[in-house]
Amino acid sequence: MATTRAQTRRKAGWIALAVAGIVVATALVIVWVVASSSGEPLAAAPSPTPTATVEPAPTPTPTLVGPAADTTDYDLAGLPEITVFAIVPELPVDDDPFGDLTNVAARAKDAAVPVFAEPGGAAVASLPRDYYYDGTVVPVIEQYDAWVKVMLVGRQAYPSGGNSGQLTGWLRTQDVELTPQEAVIEVSLGDRTIDIVRGENRQRIAADFGSGVEATPTPLGRSFIMTVRTEPTFAYTRGNPITYLSVQSATLDGFDGGDVAVTAFHYHDTRSGRVSNGCLRVDEAAAHALAALPFGTPVIIRE
Repeated sequence: MATTRAQTRRKAGWIALAVAGIVVATALVIVWVVASSSGEPLAAAPSPTPTATVEPAPTPTPTLVGPAADTTDYDLAGLPEITVFAIVPELPVDDDPFGDLTNVAARAKDAAVPVFAEPGGAAVASLPRDYYYDGTVVPVIEQYDAWVKVMLVGRQAYPSGGNSGQLTGWLRTQDVELTPQEAVIEVSLGDRTIDIVRGENRQRIAADFGSGVEATPTPLGRSFIMTVRTEPTFAYTRGNPITYLSVQSATLDGFDGGDVAVTAFHYHDTRSGRVSNGCLRVDEAAAHALAALPFGTPVIIRE
């Protein structure tokens, strides 16, 4: 009996101790809840970093680059038309024949557009959109917002009376369509090479060719492809295409009974060294490679 009472008292002590523990734990929970509900967290949460507001950059106002625009409605009647036969003393000869190119070509939007010797002056000629002998797609050598300077067919004067070099003029951008150009033809008379250059790609199409003799030299500097023709009556071409350039002879007023002396790439059986009246004589493969290029493609001929 005494043992039983002792065991009973020990069990009662353990139960009391357990109840006391539960009470203490409950009190702690109540304290934590009260503390939490009072707005005082046990550990302060990190303050968020403010996000900076980025204001968009204002759109810049376009600034006119180059000569001021000219919106005059010009009467083209009576003005000389820019063609391979034209002689226009008012237009300048290229003053930078080995200058940079823009890789852009221009062509009239309308049937004809005014041509200027300089921006701000009066129109001195008209450039047609279409012409039988072409020459209407012209490379741009300077480009501005309202104006482009271009190479043109025709001449300022005959060699016997002045400078017959590569003709230039100015067009208003409002009058023309502008398109990118993909290639340039580079000719070295000293190395006797002809390359078609497209960006970083250089395609050599001739490692020798014929060029002008001393009395009728091949014109140096920049020009462009005016047109391409096949002329069965020119037996020496053997039916291969002729690629005509915008530049004409520096010594001949005319050629073969005509009043033009246009430089050209063409096939000839004799095609090495200085042997021609100024034209560039090439083989059959080169003649066809050149003829496949777009009208207006620039050509640079160096000594």
